Amino acid sequence: MSSGPRFRFAPSPTGSFHVGGARTALHNWALARRLGGTFVLRIEDTDEARNRPEWTEGIIDALAWIGISADDPHFEGPHFQSGHADAHVAAAQRLHESGAAYYCDLTGQQVQDRAKELGITGYDGYSRDRGLEAGPGRVLRFRVPEGHTVVRDAVRGDVDFDNSTIEDFVLLRGNGTPMFLLANVVDDIEMQISDVVRAEEHLPNTPKQQMLWEALGHDAPRWAHVPVLVNEQRKKLSKRRDKVALESYRDEGILADAMVNYLMTLGWTPPRSEELGSEIFTWSELEDEFRLEDVTLSPAFFDVKKLVAFNKQYIKNMPIAAFLDAVDSELPDGWDRARFAAIAPHIVERLERLGDAPGVVDFLFLPDGTDPEIDAASWDKATKPEWSAALLSDVIEAYGSLDTDSWSTDVLKTTMEDLMGRYEIKLGKAQALPRVAVTGRSVGPPLFEALEVLGQAETVRRLQVAATILRSDAATD
Repeated sequence: MSSGPRFRFAPSPTGSFHVGGARTALHNWALARRLGGTFVLRIEDTDEARNRPEWTEGIIDALAWIGISADDPHFEGPHFQSGHADAHVAAAQRLHESGAAYYCDLTGQQVQDRAKELGITGYDGYSRDRGLEAGPGRVLRFRVPEGHTVVRDAVRGDVDFDNSTIEDFVLLRGNGTPMFLLANVVDDIEMQISDVVRAEEHLPNTPKQQMLWEALGHDAPRWAHVPVLVNEQRKKLSKRRDKVALESYRDEGILADAMVNYLMTLGWTPPRSEELGSEIFTWSELEDEFRLEDVTLSPAFFDVKKLVAFNKQYIKNMPIAAFLDAVDSELPDGWDRARFAAIAPHIVERLERLGDAPGVVDFLFLPDGTDPEIDAASWDKATKPEWSAALLSDVIEAYGSLDTDSWSTDVLKTTMEDLMGRYEIKLGKAQALPRVAVTGRSVGPPLFEALEVLGQAETVRRLQVAATILRSDAATD
């Protein structure tokens, strides 16, 4: 094993990859790399009823997407918890032999009945001094010592737990299989984990795990519990209620760098954010600046709108070549890639997600002679001014009379500016109706750049169709 601190990320392959898990992984990854240590990936796959191989693959793929690569020298794994069952059971037996654990023959129902009779909650230590040996249906329980357990947490400081509030917890089930707490601790010891950085929700289990570390003859690791992620209602993010799958954000066009940057700012603010007036940082900057002692205690709001704002900034800053590569898979089959490349520089500032790109420019890729579907509200607003029909007629004449070689953004804009002076209106109003006529809507890419890409013949044709509709509407009125 390599020198330096050893951090671990230990997900269970029971579903899609949670954004909270991704943030935890990034915290461990940043610390391992900055401190010259190791990031250990351990798949806790002992829940046979819920584990599926594709979920394991999904975890590894998701980690790779956010930059946690198995090819990096700081990466180790994946290890699989299911392969260490013998070590878990052996550790339980050592605890029994040392007197730190004992067997109990009470069923779950009997534990509940006794608790009800005694007016307490949970198990009352009934079998502590009965001297039972292993047997069918008997569980092995840890003998919680008297006193207090102090968890020294890098984020929360010293957290004191009164051991009298912790019942003698089960290490081995009645069928002899190990419980999660035991397996987790034994694996951490075997893998020489020095630092456990995880979400706050695991804090209640920490005194039990610390007791196990000490009972097995080892010093506990350095603990750090970062704040949980919550939704708009300040409720913990839930798979049943919230969109939490990292893969879903990836598939809809959130960039990996944007997601990484945003997740790292949940519960922690880069020190230079205020000075720079920005939360946009490269990974190397985030890695260099991340410190557990700077993590806040308050729950962190996973704000999808803010994530999208991060993503918009990252898309805007992408080199066009990189943008074209990234967005290619989002484009429909059959689209002219050269035509899209021509309009791409003019839409990157407007996109919130890569997946938005086709919808922004689809009017450029209709079959020849096909009219765009016109938004009724946009049409009504654009045709409301009394001068709209006359202006549209002037635009058709002016654009139709241009030489093909002069069909360019600058010429198209200058031509429109010359026309709008006749009507004493601003450019924004002058281009409203031509925009709707050509694109079908009132918002989209810069109009003159789009018209240059669309071409003279198709632009004039669509404008003429709009003029015909306008005359028809006037005749009906």
